[in-house]
Amino acid sequence: MCRLFGLSSAPRRTRATFWLLDAPDSLSRQSHQDPDGTGLGYFAPDGTPRIDKAPIAAFEDRAFAEDARRAESATFLAHIRYASTGGLDARNTHPFAQDGRLFAHNGVIEGLDRLDAHLGADRSLVTGDTDSERFFALITREIREHGGDVGAGIRRAAGWIAANLPVYALNLILVTPDELWALRYPDTHELYVLERPVGGPHGGRHLDHSGARGRMRVHSADLAGLPAVVVASERMDDNPGWRLMAPGELLHVGPDLATTAHTVLPDPPAHRLTLADLRPEAAASQKAA
Repeated sequence: MCRLFGLSSAPRRTRATFWLLDAPDSLSRQSHQDPDGTGLGYFAPDGTPRIDKAPIAAFEDRAFAEDARRAESATFLAHIRYASTGGLDARNTHPFAQDGRLFAHNGVIEGLDRLDAHLGADRSLVTGDTDSERFFALITREIREHGGDVGAGIRRAAGWIAANLPVYALNLILVTPDELWALRYPDTHELYVLERPVGGPHGGRHLDHSGARGRMRVHSADLAGLPAVVVASERMDDNPGWRLMAPGELLHVGPDLATTAHTVLPDPPAHRLTLADLRPEAAASQKAA
């Protein structure tokens, strides 16, 4: 499955280093599929979104993905893609940017012709071929229609898809320069949240998070002295504070790191897909590690 990682230290900007792919001599690589793309999103001091992303279709792409990526921001969004829809190019690699927001998704949505028809003119927001970017476009439209209310936009867009289209999973993270939202829906894939105090559970510790099998590592010395909230597809260290989000839960991390969580999708999808229902490439993307 795709890997999601979001971090907020708002209102303080922090420096962080991301490694989004393991080194080529790693033993873990020998028995696990390479991802199809990696990406990191963050914000400049003036709030402009910055995205550093690339597909992995050749050796030189892999070398780029292995490089350390250093950035400074109050919010970060990282994604490791296993393609279910759309080719291997930068247009289809997460995160995506629309209306000054950054978005990444883990899951599969089918019935894209119907989604395109529902988007209408807002289909122009989509530059690639993925179900994920179409989902984001629908969220963006709903946010506009709800006066900039991001939570309402996510709830309405995800609710329409859950009621009208075949769905495997809609897990997402969306960030602005000082806020973060995360949705887990339904219970297909896990999504965890960690409210990390200054210096971690014992104080004085930098942040050093590592995903399973060498996928994604995040380091920030600044967080030895600052609190943060982290959302990820897996527990990335042994901190006992990691909490598995409930199915249908929408999490919001505000500009002061205050968190709120509500169940916004209490019912399962009307047309829920199983792994056996997926196209072979989509099924492979959801099983990949």
